[in-house]
Amino acid sequence: MDGSRQEMPPPTELSALGHSATCHSWRAALSSFPSVYTFNFPPLCLKLNTPNIRPLRVLLKDNLLSYCKWQLDDPSKRNISLRCSAPPDAPNRMRYLGCSYGYLIFSYHEKNCLFVDAYTGTKLKSPKLNFMGDRDIYYGILTAPLNSPNSHLILCSRSSIFYWQVGTNSWTKHVYGGEHILQIVLFKGEIFAMDVLGRLHTMQFAPELSIQEVAVLRREEMVTGPRSGPWLVACGEMLLMVDLSTDRDQLPRTFQVFRLEFSAETVECVKMERLENQALFVNLDGRDPTFSCTSPERWGGKSNWIYVAKPSGDSGEPWTAVELGQPVPSRIDRVPDFQVDNMWVVPSLIYDVNQ
Repeated sequence: MDGSRQEMPPPTELSALGHSATCHSWRAALSSFPSVYTFNFPPLCLKLNTPNIRPLRVLLKDNLLSYCKWQLDDPSKRNISLRCSAPPDAPNRMRYLGCSYGYLIFSYHEKNCLFVDAYTGTKLKSPKLNFMGDRDIYYGILTAPLNSPNSHLILCSRSSIFYWQVGTNSWTKHVYGGEHILQIVLFKGEIFAMDVLGRLHTMQFAPELSIQEVAVLRREEMVTGPRSGPWLVACGEMLLMVDLSTDRDQLPRTFQVFRLEFSAETVECVKMERLENQALFVNLDGRDPTFSCTSPERWGGKSNWIYVAKPSGDSGEPWTAVELGQPVPSRIDRVPDFQVDNMWVVPSLIYDVNQ
């Protein structure tokens, strides 16, 4: 690691970070957005495989983590970083399930879930899951910040979906016979899920959990050539689908972005030629959160660019940036078999200010 690189201040001094160039503090950045999380600062990049830090060891066969340390890098202040780790009393072997509202989500001992704050390293636990072991559970996500009165934890397995209302003592099981769910995104109070075939679904909890496929009218340009699988990104008042594909002539791959326009019966995908004053942040693992940022020039970023967290084995900065419509580096591809990799995160305390 560069010897000039500085450590981030303690969590209590978070407002002193580089995002003050965008606004007076991270807390101020969200003060005017009580119900929609709109950012005008970049997320932090959680970097797993860094010099001078023992890397996160991943047993790819069953996705178990035997040692958990990471580093947070700030795209707006590249000489600032923070080294973090799970608490010393955390289980030695955990399975990574996802990241949500600033918390890394793990399962361990077959029936337990652990939340680890990506910024502070503190941990919280859910009640035991008594339906089955965790060998088939591959994905976990919160529907709201942990301290929200209506926050749920959703766990996806190959045959079931489990959900727990935070603060209660029991889980609910829903038998699910559909394709594997790769990503869940919340947008305007609704929960949208993307499965492994790229199909869009909505999820509801009341009066009981239900999952319904949404009819999507896809444009011709969305189905040309091999596809890497789309990302869903909530971007202000828009829900976007970011696609990575190769065209018929086998030209270099490019990102394509489609705005989902909702009507009473269907959803139409409208291609966007530009992102205007927005930048998007996506991860190679669909279980990790996606973000959008307004006016990124305020912190040194670029509008109309997509920032991708790079594979953990790559050297240099843990992310790469690509202008919409420009060729994408060959190393950028979705992670196979749910391999844990670098990711974008926003600390949990940012969401806490509106609760």
